[in-house]
Formats: sequence, structure tokens, C-alpha cells
Amino acid sequence: MLPTDLLTVGELSQRSGFAPSALRFYERQGLIGATRTAGGQRRYERHVLRRLAFIRAATAVGLSLDEVAQALASLPDARTPTKTDWSAISRRWRSRLDEEITALEALRDGLDSCIGCGCLSLRRCRISNPADRIGALGSGARALPAPLRGAGRMHHGGHRPQPALAGTGTGTGTGTDRPWHRSDQTRRRGDGVRRIGQT
Repeated sequence: MLPTDLLTVGELSQRSGFAPSALRFYERQGLIGATRTAGGQRRYERHVLRRLAFIRAATAVGLSLDEVAQALASLPDARTPTKTDWSAISRRWRSRLDEEITALEALRDGLDSCIGCGCLSLRRCRISNPADRIGALGSGARALPAPLRGAGRMHHGGHRPQPALAGTGTGTGTGTDRPWHRSDQTRRRGDGVRRIGQT
């Protein structure tokens, strides 16, 4: 097994965990590339596996496919990306990922307190948000950081590729590999609500 080996759709699906439908979708979006045999069958260079792992990890932490595509567009097409190429992406995304980490830490540390969602089910809610006054500021859990209140985490961008069933390369129908988008990345302040994680 060599880094220069070409993989079939089934082999790439089995090794990456993405269903063939997802691979075709990502190819149409320009996130991965393929060559064709004389018979018109797709063949993928082995380094595409790293691109797919990158796509899965990035979307899993809330980054949009547009952000992923922008990052992958900086990688060379004519050769296998090197450590230097990937390090450049890492540097550009450091602040973006730090922001996600901060938001997730705030969620972890704040779920046992009032998050401004309007439930009024905790004693702290009735103190911090009497009669759901925070609801006048807008929908959602207003005390959570903006990245956790955006609707983008629940929006799949119109395509729902199925995950591969291990060893078969076929979809299972659960949709866990769908490429999530973050359609709302606004950062709003000054609305009078102290965000969880802020001092």
C-alpha cells in the first residue's frame, strides 16, 4: 500500500466513512477531486482521505462548508499537500477555532444555570429572567454565546448524504454524515444580556 495508490469509490467510502453519495456531492462542490479510467470510473488519490477527514472534523465543530471550501482552495491541485500547506490553514483558523472552543466551554459550564431560553424551570431562571423578560430581545437561549444560538448547526444546506455502512460502502439512512452549514455567524453585543462565559 503506497501513498500514490488510486482508490475506487467503494474503497474511499469504506476507509473514510462517507457514503458514495457524499463523495459525489463533495466532488461536485470542488472539495475533492477525482480522475476517470478509460471506462469512466472514478479514481481518487489517496491524499483525498486527509481532505475528507478535514471536512468531517471541521463541520463537526460547526464550521460551514463555505469555510471548508475556502480553506481547501488554498491547497495545491498539482501535488500532494505537504505539512507546510496544512500548517498554513491551521494558522488561519486558529482564532476561529478558539472562538468555537470558548463557546463550547461556556455551554459546558452554563447548562446548570439560566441560559435565557425562556423555560423558567430552574430557580436561577426565575431570578435571572423573571417572566421571561429576556424573550423580548429575540428568540433562542439569549445567555449563550452567539455561535451556540445560530440556526446554522441545524441546517444541512440542501443535501443529506448518507453515511457508509462499514465494509459495504452503502448508506444506512441515518444521515449522520450530512455536511452541516452555519448560516448564522453573527456576533451581537449590547443587548443587555450577560453572556455565559463573560465576566
